[in-house]
Amino acid sequence: MKTALYLDCCIRARQSRTREVSDAFFSALSGEYHVIRLDLTRENLQPLMGKRFEQRESLIKNGNLSDSCFARAHQFAGADLVIIAAPFWDLSFPALLKLYFEDISVEGITFRETATGHQGLCRGTHLVFLTTRGGLYAPGDPMEQGTPYLAALQKFYGFDSFSCIAADGLDVQGYDGTGALHRACAQAAELAKTL
Repeated sequence: MKTALYLDCCIRARQSRTREVSDAFFSALSGEYHVIRLDLTRENLQPLMGKRFEQRESLIKNGNLSDSCFARAHQFAGADLVIIAAPFWDLSFPALLKLYFEDISVEGITFRETATGHQGLCRGTHLVFLTTRGGLYAPGDPMEQGTPYLAALQKFYGFDSFSCIAADGLDVQGYDGTGALHRACAQAAELAKTL
């Protein structure tokens, strides 16, 4: 059975519009996947600094990658599919998600540097980003930095492809935000059927 790792960064929990999009995705995902849900609001993620940073660097330098502090990195690297659900937040996504990526970016587990350059080590083939945004953002808009960041991480970690499903304009007066949310849910379900 394949593993799908669901990174749930829906800060507003059940009131989250992003959660609606992720629910639509998982309702259509094949039963061949065993879904592991990580609620990032419950993961006690901390910035890498001070003593914790020094200990982690020492473990990496000595090749001790089996330490429990690397459990999330191993889980991420071993997933066949990774789905991220996070709302638009301060031009990208909640800081909690950035803390997660800081935690799992471990040389020798999720990536490595070789004589010929960088190599992603994750076995997943697809990285999916599900999001909702209050405003309207065209692809490439410099005011939306979450999607380009995650697209770069897809390459950094070695995934074959990246998809973003976004519901835009949910808080724009006069715009059909409800319709946008329904369209994103339908797109998410269609994407899930192809994976």
